[in-house]
Amino acid sequence: MLSKKRSFAENILILGLGGVGTYLAKRLVHEGYAITAIEPDGRLIRHIDGQLDARLIQGSAMSIACWREARAQTIDVLIAVTDNDAVNMLSAMIADRFGIPLKIARVRSMDFDNIDSVLNADDLKIDLIIHPEELAAQEIVRLVKRTAGNEIIDIADGQTQVMATRVNEDSPLAHQKLKTLSMTHNTFPFRVVAIARGITTILPGGDHEILPQDQVLIMASKEDLPKLMALTGVEQQRRHRVMILGGGLVGCRVAELMGKDVRVKIVEKDETVAAELCHLLTDVEVLHGDGSNAEALEQAGLTDMDTFITATGENETNIMSCMLAKHLMNTSNGGARGKDRKTISLVNKEEYLVLAATSGSDIALNKKVLAANEILKFIRRGELLSVAHLHGFDAEVVEILAAPDSPITRIPLSKIDPDFHGKILVGGVYRDDQWQIAVGDTRILPNERVIVICKSLHLKDVHKLFF
Repeated sequence: MLSKKRSFAENILILGLGGVGTYLAKRLVHEGYAITAIEPDGRLIRHIDGQLDARLIQGSAMSIACWREARAQTIDVLIAVTDNDAVNMLSAMIADRFGIPLKIARVRSMDFDNIDSVLNADDLKIDLIIHPEELAAQEIVRLVKRTAGNEIIDIADGQTQVMATRVNEDSPLAHQKLKTLSMTHNTFPFRVVAIARGITTILPGGDHEILPQDQVLIMASKEDLPKLMALTGVEQQRRHRVMILGGGLVGCRVAELMGKDVRVKIVEKDETVAAELCHLLTDVEVLHGDGSNAEALEQAGLTDMDTFITATGENETNIMSCMLAKHLMNTSNGGARGKDRKTISLVNKEEYLVLAATSGSDIALNKKVLAANEILKFIRRGELLSVAHLHGFDAEVVEILAAPDSPITRIPLSKIDPDFHGKILVGGVYRDDQWQIAVGDTRILPNERVIVICKSLHLKDVHKLFF
């Protein structure tokens, strides 16, 4: 299926400069790929032209003349992310005729994923099918089912984990400098690898201080995670009652995936959509109402919920409703259970992700980022062992091999070029058949597996250090 793949993908053709296409183009240009994009909307082309170093062609993805203008025969990867499933699927077949080795297409329909589908990915010549809404729904379900509702990501085949949690005023982490924290709590190795504060993500050094309301990301081995949870005051418990604001593609799919195992309520503002959901989701309670109204949320039973999810199509509604819900949850029943209750918001503007995660949302998700990372992992799978996005942080967790004679192997971590400080943080290294937390005097050896945390737009700097 991938026999024509070249050793390195340099030239990428993107069809459609909507939300996913534009975000991908920016990420890929920043990482050094040569990007060509075809987009029919002239206003969108003019808006993006000034902020993107890419070749932009105004025209239809179905115009062979546009493909020829894009020099399709020189392209390594096609990414078809127009709003039309049929156009994206047909584009993959056109790309195959032009000899483009890798074809990636966004397809909202789930009817083409199975090997026994009437038409499947092989028939359509698609190497990777992307479902942004399905990715978001699956991720929300994973987070809801996670212990304590805090985000916990498995990396390095599950041997190492990173946990995101909010710091309260009475947390043992509050007002602590990281170097003091590591000396005070030294019974097991862990490392704070990222801090979300306000609208900023910090990759911290030893002199950084953790403040109340910070969202912190901490790395530890799987066996030490219970100790880490005890240290941070996180209790392990299961979530059973969930309220979803918005019954669109994502909200409906989340309810569908969880409805039989979890008590789920959907609050939908549109009366017609609410009526349709009632017929579609037999295991879910569907309510018609305005979820941005405190009284409506209380009448819907918010104070009895464990997790509140906002999945409307409006950023402001999702963020503000989470803030409102968090307030109502914290003040109900004297606040006894408020801290245990979690909020998850779907945010369509990547600029709002850290803001959402540091205001009312315990976890903020973005469909574009999820889709883009899935695509980036696929394109760069020969270089990166894995890539995981940290929700609510402008950061990625990358597992990578250190190439022989690469810059990272020549000096201890404390001597890394200051230009990389605040952009890249080496968190762990696989040595002596186990993952070890990396510190300043650690020196990475050739061909060692390493875990790196980096700002989302600095994957290319990771590449510079490790290759």
